Amino acid sequence: MFDILFIVLFVLAILISGVFFGEYMAKVFRGDKTFLSPLLRPLEKFIYKVSGINEDSEMDWKIYTLSFLSITIFSFISLFLLQEIQHFLPLNPERLGPVRWDIALNTTVSFVTNTNWQAYGGENTMSYLTQMLGLCVQNFISAGVGIAVLIAFIRGFTRNETHTIGNFWVDLTRSILYILLPFSIILAFIFISEGIVQTFKGYEVIKTLEGLTQTIPLGPTASQIAIKFLGTNGGGFFNANSAHPFENPTPFTNFLENYAMLLIPVALPFTFGILLNKRRQGYAIFCVMMILFLGGLALAIYSEFQGNPMLSKLGIHSGLNMEGKEVRFGIIPSILFAVTTTCTSCGGVNSMHDSLTPLSGLILLFNMCVGEVIFGGVGVGLIGLLVNAVLAMFIVGLMIGRSPEFLAKKLEPFEMLMAVISILSTPMSVLVFSCIAIMTSAGLASLNNLGPHGLSEILYAFASPTGNNGSAFGGLNASTLFYTLTTSLAMLIGRFTTIIPALAIAGALAKKKFVPPSSATFTTDVPLFVWLLVAVVILVGGLTYFPVLTLGPILEHLFMKMGMSF
Repeated sequence: MFDILFIVLFVLAILISGVFFGEYMAKVFRGDKTFLSPLLRPLEKFIYKVSGINEDSEMDWKIYTLSFLSITIFSFISLFLLQEIQHFLPLNPERLGPVRWDIALNTTVSFVTNTNWQAYGGENTMSYLTQMLGLCVQNFISAGVGIAVLIAFIRGFTRNETHTIGNFWVDLTRSILYILLPFSIILAFIFISEGIVQTFKGYEVIKTLEGLTQTIPLGPTASQIAIKFLGTNGGGFFNANSAHPFENPTPFTNFLENYAMLLIPVALPFTFGILLNKRRQGYAIFCVMMILFLGGLALAIYSEFQGNPMLSKLGIHSGLNMEGKEVRFGIIPSILFAVTTTCTSCGGVNSMHDSLTPLSGLILLFNMCVGEVIFGGVGVGLIGLLVNAVLAMFIVGLMIGRSPEFLAKKLEPFEMLMAVISILSTPMSVLVFSCIAIMTSAGLASLNNLGPHGLSEILYAFASPTGNNGSAFGGLNASTLFYTLTTSLAMLIGRFTTIIPALAIAGALAKKKFVPPSSATFTTDVPLFVWLLVAVVILVGGLTYFPVLTLGPILEHLFMKMGMSF
């Protein structure tokens, strides 16, 4: 009963705060006055002045895309070089050397694309300066880019016969200055009060009860953990991520980290509805996301409480699966965290996904393989679901025999081409790279498990980077040259084949005039549309991945029920 109450209270808390935060973000991007404006508006103007930005000047989708690419390239070069020269720089009390070139490349791609996939142990690889100036800064920039692109995408639906979709630099500045930075500061102070470390001291060497010595890593952690979750980044300061007591010490911090992961993704559908002047449309999109989220969460919780029947042969009670979970959290908070992190493309983990039951692993894989559209990362998750909505309306148009339209805009071949590119790029990346890994000795050499579980590990290793998620299934060594290079490509594919087609669609829609509703118009803010979009997400994901998921987690589940191991 307590477990059900915990889930209900969590959902209510995130829903209520999401509504209010959605209103706040809508005001920010409409340029309206907010409660932070007296403090931040002068700073915003100062940034524009010193940067030479005219906030009243707007861009077409191509210039907007080039602006996004320019900051991505600059971030890539600066972060890569920072890792390679960190041994010459201050704030390196452990005197860590330069990062291995392929790990540095992988990490650079990872943090620039808001993936935060980590093929390294943070406390053994990155100096304090690299963590702060490199990784933490990219957490703000990459998350801000995602929000900015979403706002430009929304403008494609709200504008009538114009070539412009906003100013990238203004959208990015407001995303960071009004949304990510102030609330990360508040969250960081709360984390510090709860015991998450924040210090420049070097690592502590202590003597254990057995008389041995142990090195305790420290660092400026709380500040990075705040934006890690609020920006759905996921990169852990320590190798154990949020299973580490210095990143997530108490049930309260665990609740807050879950809450922070969902806050902006839950709020954005409401922002969407407000900016469209169609609040019911925002509610409909939110309902689609919540139905998919709660459905996956329920199945994962059920599976973990069933446990592993093979343990009963050893005289161990099999009604619960506590393997790989922190005792201070338990099953419900651990599964909620796992489902949330794979739905929001965050990638932070507080338990080992490799130790979950097969059906739970199936849910996590599905959440990422459908393109991170179930809330998803800040900005890009909602973009992904709206692209699926474009596909759904095209299907509706074919069914009723009229030109498809969505939100009073005609959908023509160009928009459908961009939507198909965006939707199909994820399965192509996941499946092609997984096939290469299965067929090569370099791909198989990293496995610690054989059979269907090993296949799940490989699928997860490419679903997570392609979905710009960053969480690790475990049981697979991802720090080899093969995986650092292939996952780097997967991250680039996942990022650019979502953002660039979305901006192209926005530019095309902004040029079009509004189509007045008629008796044949399919209403998109009613339950029928909600269930249609849910069905499209499930069917597209199911039909694409069903064969490989059958050979992976589904087959493993059947083996487990039969008492077979491998």
